[in-house]
Amino acid sequence: MATPMEEDLPGAEAEAAGPAPPPAAATGGDGDGENPAPAPASPFSDSDSDSDDGGEGGDAADELRIQALEQALQEQPLDYESHVQYIQCLRKSGKIEKLRAAREEMNKYFPLTPKMWQEWTKDEASLRPESFEDIEKLYECGVQEYLSVRLWRDYLDFVEENDKSVSQCSPSGLTKMRNLFERAITAGGLHVTDGSKLWEAYREYEMAILTIIDDDDEEKAKQVQRIRVLFHRQLSVPLVDMESILAEYKSWEAEQGNANDPTSNFDGVPSNVVAAYKKATEMYNVRKQYEDQLSNADASDGDKLEEFLKYIKFEESSGDPARVQVLYERAVAELPVSTDLWMGYTSYLDKTLKVPAVLKSVYQRATRNCTWISELWVRYLLSLERIRASEEELRHVFEQALQCSFPSIKEYLEIYLTRVDSLRRRMADGLDFQLIRQTFMDATEFLSPQMGTEDLLLLHAYWAKLERTLGNDLAAARGVWENTLKKSGSVLEVWQHYIAMEIETEHIHEARSLYKRCYTKRFSGSGSEEICHAWIRFERECGTLEDYDLAVKKVNPRLKELMMFKAQQEVKVDTHVVPKETTGSDFSQKRKSSKIPTKQQPPAKKKKDNPPNSAVLSDDHGSKEQISTGHVKTGEVSGEKTQASMEVNLVDGSRRENTASKESKSNFYSDKCTAYMSNIDLTANEEHIRRFFSDIGGVTAIRLLRDKFTKKSRGIAYVDFSDNEHLEAAIRKNKHKLLAKKVSVARSDPSKGKKNREAGSFSKDQATSGDRGETAEFANRPDKEIPKDKPTITGKNTFAAPRSVVKPLGWTQKDEKSDVGAEELKSNEEFRNLLLKKCVDLHVAIKL
Repeated sequence: MATPMEEDLPGAEAEAAGPAPPPAAATGGDGDGENPAPAPASPFSDSDSDSDDGGEGGDAADELRIQALEQALQEQPLDYESHVQYIQCLRKSGKIEKLRAAREEMNKYFPLTPKMWQEWTKDEASLRPESFEDIEKLYECGVQEYLSVRLWRDYLDFVEENDKSVSQCSPSGLTKMRNLFERAITAGGLHVTDGSKLWEAYREYEMAILTIIDDDDEEKAKQVQRIRVLFHRQLSVPLVDMESILAEYKSWEAEQGNANDPTSNFDGVPSNVVAAYKKATEMYNVRKQYEDQLSNADASDGDKLEEFLKYIKFEESSGDPARVQVLYERAVAELPVSTDLWMGYTSYLDKTLKVPAVLKSVYQRATRNCTWISELWVRYLLSLERIRASEEELRHVFEQALQCSFPSIKEYLEIYLTRVDSLRRRMADGLDFQLIRQTFMDATEFLSPQMGTEDLLLLHAYWAKLERTLGNDLAAARGVWENTLKKSGSVLEVWQHYIAMEIETEHIHEARSLYKRCYTKRFSGSGSEEICHAWIRFERECGTLEDYDLAVKKVNPRLKELMMFKAQQEVKVDTHVVPKETTGSDFSQKRKSSKIPTKQQPPAKKKKDNPPNSAVLSDDHGSKEQISTGHVKTGEVSGEKTQASMEVNLVDGSRRENTASKESKSNFYSDKCTAYMSNIDLTANEEHIRRFFSDIGGVTAIRLLRDKFTKKSRGIAYVDFSDNEHLEAAIRKNKHKLLAKKVSVARSDPSKGKKNREAGSFSKDQATSGDRGETAEFANRPDKEIPKDKPTITGKNTFAAPRSVVKPLGWTQKDEKSDVGAEELKSNEEFRNLLLKKCVDLHVAIKL
């Protein structure tokens, strides 16, 4: 939407868009000597149809332009620029009826600029000079939109020339004109640069009245005193060119027969006026620096805003509310869509001035200029409530606010809550509670499709509370919560608030029924455990022994079920997680496909003594392998039942992993300049990691490893950097905290893994249980030096040893087939499977 303020344009805001500037006669002059009208002829024809007949070649193009703009405004009535262009086209073509309607339509949505009001009033005055009251209303609307000394001067001149009571100098006419001048002085008389024009017009009017007074000496003396008082008042206000005003005053006094010395500044001037004049001069000198900055025509809107804010802050420190208000009016007239100015202006009036009529006017203009600021609408509603506005006016403003376009749904929620707050506070004035109920219903219907659970819960909790306290209708309050459960029954907080309401109203049986309804539900996080423990605590504090026993009987199996499910989920995640001590170079082998061709191993022979139960588990390459299974003792929990459920989950998970891992085989990362991170908090995401390295920069990519099924973080990530300098800086952040956990940061070096793989020192799956090369290291040591926790290969226990490691004494290629009595040797693939199975079984046993 275009900025609704272009006061400096010479009568044709949309000249660049197509329409030419209107004729000089259309403006009739601007009251300050600019654009003088050479003739009083009207630029408009007598009818709309006449303007289209016999016109020049441009008339057809103008008509097409007008039709296009009409269509655009029907589709987008809030398009400010289209309104401006439409008015200019109609003004050029002379379609006066359409032009009047277009101006009225635009003013419904937007405030018009002072220049647009000048054009409108002068057009109407030239076409309908007899419609004085209608034109006077237009001037009244115009001077209330923005502060404009020019528009005030036009208004004063129009009334003086066209109001018969004023032109005939009747008592009522004199009173009306003087009141209008006083309003003008109040509005713009403190304007440092332009205020003198209003004072001057006021004095000239009173001097003209003096000249027509005949021989009534008493009346003449009163009129002379009025003029003298005006001079004294003006000399006490800091305005531009104070010296010339003082000189004019002395000259006027001389005309009245009061002799003074022209060479002396203050000769013949009363001492109190001299003191006021000197004070005003000092005030002007202090403000001159701010006025000089604002008078810079080349300054941008941002620079002007900054200067205005500085100026306003200075005036606020001086403690004169009238001067602050005039300065704010000047600022919003030049920068009408500045949120900072309107927010500051309304806040200042709320704290300092507190005049109902002024507050209402300023808030109305603020919300018309900045419709998208919800806080202004909230303040507007509160301000109307403070000045005890009628319910009809409050409702009208509330409905206007809902028709605006706010950036987020929460701002609409704030508008609704402000409205409910106001209705609640005024219930003592006889308002019907049905207004509150209807407002909540409208809010739910309007906001529910887009509002988050937290905000929806806030709204419904407030609604249920008011239904119970103000409406005295507990059934209605329960209905609010039941409707909420239909939409958000999986949210723990909804149940908690509902139960809390029943407990607060001492409806213990109803609260117990709610616990029975929700304790078996699955809530996010630890919510399911929380509601179970809450039920036990509730029965301990409020129920009988039978109620407590029943709750324990129902809750304990549920808690065991939740514990078992949690353990199963941890096993699924842990089977894919590398231990913390694994280095980056080791893990890099798990996320790239090896380019080294592997020799296909012969299938292992089936042994007669193999257990019947086996689980299919996929390794990190996605190959399915058979792993012999057994039962693990689990302490208090039944081992057989737990192990059986584990096996089922492992089988199902491995099948899904097999498919997913095959799709990721093609990923290959060189890790030339990459950091390996481990021990990352499971709630951290890529953005957390990026902020963790924000102080050193250079991050080009982040790969956070996630579980293939749950899509949750595995606590491991690879971070690519642009160069080694940034990588070294990243490594120095090792053991720094990320979300309250110290992360490990090391250089990722896949070349080490490649060399180890080529040397056959350790298989890829063995790397997950220890450092590379451990087995070869301990195999060469004496038995006494081998730690107790390291397995050794001795005697005939060779069934789990790869052929490349263990060979029977006297083994030759010829003896390979004849070795029937010895235990069959396992392939490397089988050895890997068995070792991984042992690790998984050991981990399950520890967890349980």
